Amino acid sequence: MAANFELNELIMQLYDDNILDVEDVLLLLDAQRPRRNLHMEQPYWQYPAFDLERIEDHECLVEFRFTKGEIYKLLDAFELPEEIRCYNGTVMQSVEALCITLKRFAYPCRYVDLIPRFARPVPHLCMAANLITDKIFIRFQHLLTSINQPWLSPPNLQSFADAINNKGAALNNCWGFVDGTVRPICRPGRNQRLVYNGHKRVHALKFQSVVAPNGIIANLYGPVEGRRHDSAILAMSGLLPQLEQYSFSPAGQALCIYGDPAYPHRIHLQRPYERRGPLSEEEQVFNQSMSQVRVSVEWVFGDIVNYFKFIDFKKNLKIGLSSVGKTYYVCALLRNALTCLHGSSTSTFFNVQPPDLTDYFV
Repeated sequence: MAANFELNELIMQLYDDNILDVEDVLLLLDAQRPRRNLHMEQPYWQYPAFDLERIEDHECLVEFRFTKGEIYKLLDAFELPEEIRCYNGTVMQSVEALCITLKRFAYPCRYVDLIPRFARPVPHLCMAANLITDKIFIRFQHLLTSINQPWLSPPNLQSFADAINNKGAALNNCWGFVDGTVRPICRPGRNQRLVYNGHKRVHALKFQSVVAPNGIIANLYGPVEGRRHDSAILAMSGLLPQLEQYSFSPAGQALCIYGDPAYPHRIHLQRPYERRGPLSEEEQVFNQSMSQVRVSVEWVFGDIVNYFKFIDFKKNLKIGLSSVGKTYYVCALLRNALTCLHGSSTSTFFNVQPPDLTDYFV
C-alpha cells in the first residue's frame, strides 16, 4: 500500500510539472487498481446443486464418457468412500467428485466452465479433481507398472498368443505389443532441450506401453523426457526383467511381446528383420504378418486421446504446474475401465474378451 501511495504521489507530481496530461494520469491510476478474480465472482450459487439422477444417460456419455450405472460401478471399483474431504475441509459426495474429474478429462475445458453443472466455485472443483486423481493413481498404479496381475496369468497369456497367431501372425508365442507414444506438452520455461523431440519437432513427454489383444494396457512406463529413444526407455522401465520372470505359458514355454525396430532382440522381446540388405522372402512375409497385427497398439493410444481429450490439449499440459504424467496414467486406467465395460476395436479385431471391471481393479 505504501508503494502504491508513493507511486500515486509521483504521478501527480509529473502531472503538476505538465509532463503527463489528464489521460495519461487516468491510465496509470487505472493500471494500479487490483484486478478482481472473475472466477471467484461467478454466481455458482444461482445454479441447482449437482444430482446425477437428474442427468440422462446420453448426457452422461457425452460429458463423462460413462453412463450413470457405469459411474456407480466405477465408484465401487475405485473403492471410493461415500464422501470425500478436500484439502480446505470442503466435504462432497464422491460421485460428484468423480464426475468433476471425468468431465475435466473428457474435454479440454476450464474449471470455470464446470460451474453451471456442479454449482461450486473454482477452488472446490480444482481440489476435488486433484483429490480423485491422486486416489485413483495411488491405489491402482500397480495395474500399469507390474505385469504380475491375475488377468495376465500363464493360461491367459497363452490364449492371447493363440488369438494373435490366429490373425496371421508369424510368431505363435507373442501375447502383446510394445511401443512408445509422444505426448506434446506446453513449451517449458526452462530445460526446453530436454523435452524437445526432434523426430516430431515438438516439446513432449514420452510413455511406453504394452497392449494385450483384449485391448487392455498391460504395462505403462513414463513420463520421460521427449528426447529419449525407445530403447533407452525400455532399459529404464525394467520391463524385460518382469517378462523374464512372468512371461511364460502354462507349459513353461517363453512367451514374448513384439515391438518396432527401435527395440533390441531378446527371447521375450521380438522385433522385425532389419533392412541392412535385401530381405529374403521369408523375412518379408514375417515382417508383413507382424506389422498387420502390431498396428493394434496404435489404436489403443488413439482411444485414450479420443475419449479423454484433455491430455491432447498441450497448452494445458505444463510441467511444473500440473501433474501431466499422473493425468496420463489415470486416463489410461479410465480407458481400461471403458474397455472392460464395452470392449474396444482391438478386442473386437482379435476376438478376445477383456476382463470384468471388478476383476481388473484389484
